[in-house]
Amino acid sequence: MSKKNFNRIMRGLEEAADFVAGKADEKAFRVHVPEIVDVKAIRKSLALTQQEFAASYGFTVGAVRDWEQGRRQPEASARILLKVIEKRPEVIAEVLGAAA
Repeated sequence: MSKKNFNRIMRGLEEAADFVAGKADEKAFRVHVPEIVDVKAIRKSLALTQQEFAASYGFTVGAVRDWEQGRRQPEASARILLKVIEKRPEVIAEVLGAAA
């Protein structure tokens, strides 16, 4: 990871931490958390099995299966991670140090 990217990620994390701690102006920081995420489409776009997808991103196979079959919806934090995986899977692989 380049120092520039690392610094940008750290700045974003610091801003998020300030927001959660109540130190930031709510109007200056807005996060859109999608209500619905198509887990199966994301997984298939990466050509991964449920087992591979779960192992690559820290989910349980049961959770992935339940999400795909509509028995459960991912929590907000998981939906955010899933959207990052959908748009920039290489970032997650880089941050986690794994080949995703």
